[in-house]
Amino acid sequence: MRYLAPNTLDEAIGAFAAAGSTARILAGGTDLLVQMRSGAVKPGLIVDIKKISEMTAIEETADGGFRVGAAVPGAVLAEHPLFGKVWPGVLEAVNLIGSTQVQGRASAGGNLCNSSPAADSVPALIAAGAIVTIQGPNGRREMPVEKVPAGPGRTNLKTGEILVSFTLPPRPPGSGDAYLRMIPRTEMDIAVVGCGVSLTLKDGVCTAARIGLGAVAPTVLLVEAAAKALISSKLDDAALNAAASACSAACRPIDDKRGTIVYRTRIAGVLLKRTAAIAAKRAAGGN
Repeated sequence: MRYLAPNTLDEAIGAFAAAGSTARILAGGTDLLVQMRSGAVKPGLIVDIKKISEMTAIEETADGGFRVGAAVPGAVLAEHPLFGKVWPGVLEAVNLIGSTQVQGRASAGGNLCNSSPAADSVPALIAAGAIVTIQGPNGRREMPVEKVPAGPGRTNLKTGEILVSFTLPPRPPGSGDAYLRMIPRTEMDIAVVGCGVSLTLKDGVCTAARIGLGAVAPTVLLVEAAAKALISSKLDDAALNAAASACSAACRPIDDKRGTIVYRTRIAGVLLKRTAAIAAKRAAGGN
């Protein structure tokens, strides 16, 4: 096995593409090293991207949004003076990836590309309308976060492509977001269901909404029907019940030791209501 820690993205892509299917990207290593230790993955080349400045930077964009490098650790994102104030739901989701020690390494880019249906950061990033920048041998392209996962452990990135960064849009006045998950334990567990909600209120009426739902299908879902149920409403019981029903209807879960199909389907609707309430409070100026 070879290890490479390039200083430029072009060098990383060249080596990654040349090695083909035997290569693996090391963003934080919190998934990759576990997979290697278990024997599930035996890479011929590891490309460590932590020394590439673009992939470890947090930048405010000209229009008031953010660009976050794919290898930015959760702990570093939490220390940014503004990001958590603008996108508290995204930050709380990223900060649920592992323990405090893991947070020093784990990144949203690695969490997305590991492509677990139960990934915590992904529903919140989907709700935020985040766009990823991808670069490979044939240049750069962009893709909505919800289009990246192709199934458990698989992505829609092409051979030789590397996830470079996330771009989060500017927030209109009266906007808020939140992320909640249900887990069997109080901490350090994998989501049975995860829900991210981002919405905008004007005079008490919801004018925009996006909802991401995790651990209920082969990939994390953008639930457009649930968002549609909230838009143009005052988030009254009828609208919340309709959105909750849409979340439950979107579920295609499995039975496993953490939860049954019936349980996950019901909890999806319950979490939608709770998460929307927090996002609405934040949109109205609460914490």
